[in-house]
Amino acid sequence: MEPILLAGPTGAGKSHLAKRIYELKKFRNRLSGNFVEVNCATLRGENGMAALFGHTKGAFTGAIAARPGLLKAADDGLLFLDEIGELGSDEQAMLLRAIEEKSYLPVGADQPVSSNFQLICGSNRDLRAECGRGNFREDLLARINLWTFNLPGLRERPEDIEPNFDYELERFTAKTGTRITINKEARDKFLQFAESRQALWSANFRDLGGAVTRMATLAPEGRITVAEVTEEIAGLKHAWKEKDTVSQSSEILEQLLGEENVNNLDLFDLKTLEVVVEVCRNATSLAEAGRTLFQVSRQKKKTVNDSDRLLKYLSKYNLSWREISTAD
Repeated sequence: MEPILLAGPTGAGKSHLAKRIYELKKFRNRLSGNFVEVNCATLRGENGMAALFGHTKGAFTGAIAARPGLLKAADDGLLFLDEIGELGSDEQAMLLRAIEEKSYLPVGADQPVSSNFQLICGSNRDLRAECGRGNFREDLLARINLWTFNLPGLRERPEDIEPNFDYELERFTAKTGTRITINKEARDKFLQFAESRQALWSANFRDLGGAVTRMATLAPEGRITVAEVTEEIAGLKHAWKEKDTVSQSSEILEQLLGEENVNNLDLFDLKTLEVVVEVCRNATSLAEAGRTLFQVSRQKKKTVNDSDRLLKYLSKYNLSWREISTAD
């Protein structure tokens, strides 16, 4: 059973596709075990290693009993490792051994454990680029991308919106026990917007599922009308506008500072810089940007040159007002 790599943005349906592959393989008697899914971003440090590969009793503080781990739980089944680019270097090395040898060492063990599973990996990152940065093992990538499937974002798949809209309505009905319908005018209005270029679908199917859930919850007497659709469209536009502003600020920072320098910033400095960039780009002058950013301290001090203070802050990162205000 060769590994499969599913590449695509967050919410593009990687988990759903992995489950469908599992169901089809189990139906054809190619798999007899369980479907095991884990987001690799949750596998950090010793506890993450133990969760993935298992551990012996007493292997570390709090290990009062042995646990088999997720790889063993997927024996004869399918293991879906979502966001595999988040795995640490030690976990990557052990996973490579498990793939190649069908065995691995649980934490604290001196005897290998075997497990034969179908592996599917998901990633919203460019793993080839991550290898170039030294964040991901090239030999592991070579093993997991024999079969690679790219899942475009929902915005690039407008033909998938209507069937998934109906699927989400049915899922809401099954979950709540309340049958929800939508009148034709409301349906046409929502789909016209959803399939247009105005709809960013930044979180892809998660955005669509959230939209259906909100409209269904607010629907009077279980029927979605134009009123609910109009309110939901306005809410989506507002949410996407805020996200798009942050995304633009991040892109401009990478353009001005370089990707490597941005990656070396502490999260605090990065977020502060993103806000400064956003304010500078929306201001008509350096003085206006300074007044906006230092409004509170300006009121407390009688003589403060906001422009000089802003220029001094930008100079820490070798940035200038002109660079930011004219960046595309």
